Amino acid sequence: MKRWFVLVILGVSQFVMVLDSTVMNVSISTVATDLNTDIGGMQAAITFYALTMAAFMLTGGKLGDKWGRSTAFRIGSVVYGLGSLTTALAPNLTVLMLGWSLVEGLGAILVIPAIAALAAINYSGRDRVIAFSALGAITGFAAAAGPLIGGLMTTYASWRYVFVAETVIMVLVLIVSGRIKDTPGDRSLRIDLLSVILSASGMALLVYAVLQSKAWGWLVPLDPPEVAGVTIAPFGISPVAYLIVVAILVLWWFVRRQQHLESAGRVPLLKVSMLRIPALRSGLTMFLAQYFAIAALFFVVPVYLQTILGYDALQTGLKILPLSVGLILFSVVGSRMSTVRSARNIARIGQFTLGLGLLLVFVSVQPELTDVLFAAGMFVVGAGFGLLASQLGNVNMTAVSKDDTSEVGGLQGTFQNLGSSFGTAVVGSVFILLLTGGFSTAVEGSTTLADDVKQQVAEATAGGAPIISQDQAEQAVLDAGGSPEVATEVAQTYADAQVESLRQSLFLVFALTLFAIVFARGLPATIPIPEPASASSVRAGGAGGAGGAGGADQAGGT
Repeated sequence: MKRWFVLVILGVSQFVMVLDSTVMNVSISTVATDLNTDIGGMQAAITFYALTMAAFMLTGGKLGDKWGRSTAFRIGSVVYGLGSLTTALAPNLTVLMLGWSLVEGLGAILVIPAIAALAAINYSGRDRVIAFSALGAITGFAAAAGPLIGGLMTTYASWRYVFVAETVIMVLVLIVSGRIKDTPGDRSLRIDLLSVILSASGMALLVYAVLQSKAWGWLVPLDPPEVAGVTIAPFGISPVAYLIVVAILVLWWFVRRQQHLESAGRVPLLKVSMLRIPALRSGLTMFLAQYFAIAALFFVVPVYLQTILGYDALQTGLKILPLSVGLILFSVVGSRMSTVRSARNIARIGQFTLGLGLLLVFVSVQPELTDVLFAAGMFVVGAGFGLLASQLGNVNMTAVSKDDTSEVGGLQGTFQNLGSSFGTAVVGSVFILLLTGGFSTAVEGSTTLADDVKQQVAEATAGGAPIISQDQAEQAVLDAGGSPEVATEVAQTYADAQVESLRQSLFLVFALTLFAIVFARGLPATIPIPEPASASSVRAGGAGGAGGAGGADQAGGT
């Protein structure tokens, strides 16, 4: 047990880092009420938390190389703890976003890459592969446990206590972190400031554009912003389209900058040459696709259960519980399968299983929830997630040398959080666009509503239909002077449009998940053969059965 003490410290830290990405979803309605905001505000907070990590994760990994991973781990733990405490005490959305979306995110960008590097430093041979497998399983388990923990705390205490507990845990981690072995950092390492700016601004622009699409429109302007009375929609095109083009150009400049630095013998923020390794490239891309699907599901499902069906946070967490069970069981199954099947084969099965689960959830989402089918769908989603979690972390880490594990840890965190931020932003925006269009069309086509009522609805939803319950919609019509009959009809039309829009959004996630199966083609296609434990045998894929990482060199070479 003594030799695994460091892994326990790293695993607890990993659990806390990942927990925050899902723990708030089941508390969306409660937190929005407590902070006097709406679902859109919570969507922005969830998205920007993931975006902060995605935008600066590579920088965090390089700071770990410069300061030493243990030092970066400790500093990150302090920053994260302060962010958690700020979040726990937040009186409004602005302070919540400062503490959670920004400060906690900045702490995480130091801790997450350091976890991967410290695992590689403290363990070797078969133990290292076991450590990477354990961290991968903890990542998946934390993502699945978040809704249940959030539901329990929100229902029986307060969502704020989750962040109080995180603060206490990070203090304890800080106290025992001296037991972690480290190698000295390279104090002479220079981090290219332009690379940091290009990386962060490119990703921020891209995610912000997607987030704003629900109000501004993707191409055709819906309700674009105004500056000094001038509507910003050049040539009749939504600002979102321009922001996406600018973001792509900035990210292209970032990649060119990294290639230039690497060819000049300087230290890039990202070793672009590493992305030529098929196993790593496929592993990272599937990480993005996996967390896109999970983040999208964890946004849509709580909105459906709480806003449409009226469930509380605990009931929502319990409805998501089958996903956690499936994930835990099939993480173990995936690790055992790796002795007889290749990582590529298991990942494809996992991605297909994830898609099947999403299809079952899609079918079960009706005005009245189909409980058994929904539970089965969530379990199958968890099973797919577990199979993927048992493979991808190992594949990514064992595709490179120990010297590059910190950078891969940063890359993995970047792709994971970019997938999460896209999942919440894209599906949230698509849902609101579909809801706005569907609701407006249904109201306009009504033969019983008066023209002045139709006009009022059109004006009220010009900037996007709000995500509210049927009762809230009915009360809003009554407050606007509508009769009880009109209020009932408008609210029912709105509720029907909500369910249909959620179903269409879920189908989009299902379709994209199945498409992502093609990204598995670069994963190792060989089954690992047990060999004596050594660093070289681990990289050659000889640590049989510890997560399907074997064959990384054969599949892609390093």
